[in-house]
Amino acid sequence: MKIKKYWWVLILIQLTLLVVIINGQFAISSDRSSLFYREDLREIPAAIPITQEHISHEGLTLNLYGSAKESLKKSHHENIVNDPYYLWSGRCSSNWAVTFSHRQFLVDLRGVAKIRWRTKQSGFRRLHILLKLEDGTWLVSDRTQGASEDWKIGEFNLMDLEWYALSMETITETDKVSSVDLSRVDEIGITDLMRGGSSSASSRLDWIEVYGKPVERFNS
Repeated sequence: MKIKKYWWVLILIQLTLLVVIINGQFAISSDRSSLFYREDLREIPAAIPITQEHISHEGLTLNLYGSAKESLKKSHHENIVNDPYYLWSGRCSSNWAVTFSHRQFLVDLRGVAKIRWRTKQSGFRRLHILLKLEDGTWLVSDRTQGASEDWKIGEFNLMDLEWYALSMETITETDKVSSVDLSRVDEIGITDLMRGGSSSASSRLDWIEVYGKPVERFNS
């Protein structure tokens, strides 16, 4: 009788653990963010600077920052097979930044939110994620995507990142921010925190995807 009793206890413990695991997996799944937007530049001729005309998503606004922002190029080479239409920083004489903002929504990047992109850096350039919160706070990610010989897709889980404050006057990082609230993010973008150095020292962005939860703007 005691053996049967112990077996029942073991079975109950196993069932309890199974329920906990299933509930945990369901909680993560239900909290997983869907695609908020994808920006893939329009397939129209290259131009300097890149402008709103080159943005394919009708709900997005292009924002350029830095004293060299007029040198940011929308690039494409007809003579290169499968060359994408992309943003290029090679002509920038000082630090630069590019962001996208949705005209109707902010985005909640808490929980299982992520950013994916297709980029190609050269030289010592390493591309950072850039965020502007609704209250005007600027943040830049610690993690980056560095140089590669060919186009490379990168994916970042936002919960894994650490953040630094960003001075937009010089587009340089300042102090590490120990606690961030990503519930109402206004702008999302990129910077490599460096000037361009032509083709051998530059950053390139083909497309970017943001996975998060849309949040209505208070003053839309």
